[in-house]
Amino acid sequence: MRALVQRVVEASVLVKGQEVGRIGPGLVVFLGFAGDDEDSDSLFLVEKTVNLRIFADSENRFNRSALDVGAELLLVSQFTLYADTRKGRRPDFNRAAGAEQAREAYE
Repeated sequence: MRALVQRVVEASVLVKGQEVGRIGPGLVVFLGFAGDDEDSDSLFLVEKTVNLRIFADSENRFNRSALDVGAELLLVSQFTLYADTRKGRRPDFNRAAGAEQAREAYE
């Protein structure tokens, strides 16, 4: 499992022109699932993400987590995080979970 985390002031996701998600201040988390991911990987990643100290405190130091500041989360499934581009010019997605497996893990 891989995650790309980005702090945002606001964010939204559109699918075919329809808004399917929107948040105010918080984190956008792009999630990629591997074929060999287990439930324990998901639990670890959730704990790690919500407890990352990436929000500033009153002294402008990164000492506060998403939980501390009441940040919102927007999760975006992103299988391309498992692209292997070491060989040739076409990405290899063999390590990425299949669509159904990723959907189950995402939900």
